[in-house]
Amino acid sequence: MTIFSCSELSKSFSDKILFDKISFGMESGERIGIIGKNGAGKTTLMKIVAGIVSSDSGSVVFNNNVRWEFLDQNPYFDSYDIALDYVMKGKKEIFEYLEIYKNLSKKIDKNDLEINKQFETAGHFLDLHNGWTLENDAKKILNTLGFDEYLSSVNELSGGMKKRVALARALISNPELLILDEPTNHLDADSVQWLQDRLMGFNNSLLFVTHDRYFLDAVSTKIFELENKKIFIYNGNYEKYLEQKENFAATQESTINHLRTKLRMELAWLQKGAKARRTKAKSRIDWIKVLAEDTKTIKEKDIKIELGKTFIGSRVIDAHNISKSIDGKKLFENFTYIATPGDRIGIIGPNGCGKSTLLNILSGNDISDTGTLKIGNSIKIGYYRQDTSDLIDNQTVISSLREIAEYIDVGLGRDRYLSTRDLLNKFLFPPNMHGAFIETLSGGEKKRLALVRLLMGNPNVLLLDEPTNDFDLQTLNALEEYLDNFYGTLLVVSHDRSFLDRIVTKIFSFDGNGIIKEYPGNYTDYLSTKENIQKQKSNDNFESQKKQISPSPKPIIRKKLSYKEQKEYENIEIEINKLEQEKNIISTQIANSIGLDYKQIENLSQEIAKIDENIELLTLRWLELTELAESFNE
Repeated sequence: MTIFSCSELSKSFSDKILFDKISFGMESGERIGIIGKNGAGKTTLMKIVAGIVSSDSGSVVFNNNVRWEFLDQNPYFDSYDIALDYVMKGKKEIFEYLEIYKNLSKKIDKNDLEINKQFETAGHFLDLHNGWTLENDAKKILNTLGFDEYLSSVNELSGGMKKRVALARALISNPELLILDEPTNHLDADSVQWLQDRLMGFNNSLLFVTHDRYFLDAVSTKIFELENKKIFIYNGNYEKYLEQKENFAATQESTINHLRTKLRMELAWLQKGAKARRTKAKSRIDWIKVLAEDTKTIKEKDIKIELGKTFIGSRVIDAHNISKSIDGKKLFENFTYIATPGDRIGIIGPNGCGKSTLLNILSGNDISDTGTLKIGNSIKIGYYRQDTSDLIDNQTVISSLREIAEYIDVGLGRDRYLSTRDLLNKFLFPPNMHGAFIETLSGGEKKRLALVRLLMGNPNVLLLDEPTNDFDLQTLNALEEYLDNFYGTLLVVSHDRSFLDRIVTKIFSFDGNGIIKEYPGNYTDYLSTKENIQKQKSNDNFESQKKQISPSPKPIIRKKLSYKEQKEYENIEIEINKLEQEKNIISTQIANSIGLDYKQIENLSQEIAKIDENIELLTLRWLELTELAESFNE
């Protein structure tokens, strides 16, 4: 089934063309990841598909039977609902019937036939659509996403909390099409993994933008790339996309080499020609100019970079027995870290556990409750916190960097100086953007510039707090390449698993109760270690249980049930009859539903489930004793 089709879409902002006459569509069950540079129009394209933004030209045709949900990167709520109600309204009809049932349960009157009829209709609808579990389902999703402030007004929540609530609503609604803009932002690694697993089992269609490469690779079945105002479609996941892109690049390089050969021949011909021929061969000269444009490539200086190797001295950061609590909540205690040059540490843990607070203390911007912190005299800390407030709108991109430094001394060879232009090129600011005013940059481009300004200071200690948020894949690759050449001390807070795997060699994990544990290796190594620890605990518990069972040295030949077994056997039928009577009473209450609200109905249903479970266990035990008694008569 076709979900939607887009034909000849174009969109511009001011004088910038995002995309021009692009066409594509989506079939049922496809999970499409949209990639492209910051400012390429990924979010705008999804909003056009969702009908939130209009295109300049072209059309979007939706299947009338398709229901969709859109998750904005920065959700805005125009309601004053409590968070739990807002999520439950993802299944609007069920929520409305629950409210009707709850309200009518307070007005029920045996003599009011109309109210009784409405009450029965609502109960029947909820039975038919499994509506009694909606509240529990909503709480379960919210809890998994790290949210438990069910009664808070959605308008009073922080940006990160709003994102979780909006995501929970989108998931619980289970539409034919989910449109998600950066769904992993503000989630910790465990929540991202849970979301990834859930969406991999999502049987409907999914259109999404993400910078998380593991998530993109696992979830997507097709990739749309926005590049040079066009859309390119690749079948398969992110890994398949990279393979196809590499093959294309190899073909392109071969084509460029062929063009260069032709260009040299044409230029040689042109130089040999007499002046009189230039007018006659003007069309040929124009063609050579076009050919030259086709072979132009931006080639960076091949510089051997070794950054962060400035003199450090004997002390980097010495933190001894530091602790921190906020509003009575213990974040961490008695934590000691003696930093050394070359440390590459990833800091992970659930949201709100204190990761950013730890960076603030290690940078000297906050004070611990206990312990001591000493920072070396020759240490130059670069601390990235996604803050662009120090950017000045009427400055140009390059002048913003030059007020930090003209160049970085990388200390090697003839090309030992990395200029502002070199660094801008490396972080995807091409020469035609160097003179652009900062006020014209997109939000993602401003954050990228703030990062480049930080790196231009050539720090020998880097503290990065969620550096991957809002960066496109190209910027992440550029940052990773920079960090490959960084020889100073690095501490990074991130939920981006692929980034941690590429960059770090040690993990600090907030494991609860104020404990920060150290694990060697990258994020995948950390997961393997945790899995092995869990397996070992399971094996230890099994061995412990085996030791507690003392085998009898000699088998005892029995001729009848023991006194205890005989009494148990006689009482089982009595117990089963009692449970059956309890079940009948509760079933009658639910059937009549007089004076009960939906929450009480749900609790009674759970009681019946427990009774059924107990009856089943007692029945199995009765059969076991019956077989044993019969064996003595053989």
